[in-house]
Amino acid sequence: MRKTTQIAVVLLFLFASWATFAGPLNINAADATTIARVMDGVGQAKAEAIVAYRKTHGHFKSIADLVKVKGIGKKTVEKNRSKLTIGRSGK
Repeated sequence: MRKTTQIAVVLLFLFASWATFAGPLNINAADATTIARVMDGVGQAKAEAIVAYRKTHGHFKSIADLVKVKGIGKKTVEKNRSKLTIGRSGK
């Protein structure tokens, strides 16, 4: 029984990890660590700037609005566009 429980726990963690990356990253909900891990060309400092901008100015209305964050340019946005979402109605 113990072996079955261990297998179930491992499968649960694998599924949870897969589910986390199964869809696009919601830039209006993600934390800085997740943003830095998912977005190419964005390290922890830029990811924290994205979160800080969001807290100060509210949710991003479009992916293109990321260029309003200091240190995030059009090339970075375009390179990551397919990985990102703003969620439902910007929420």
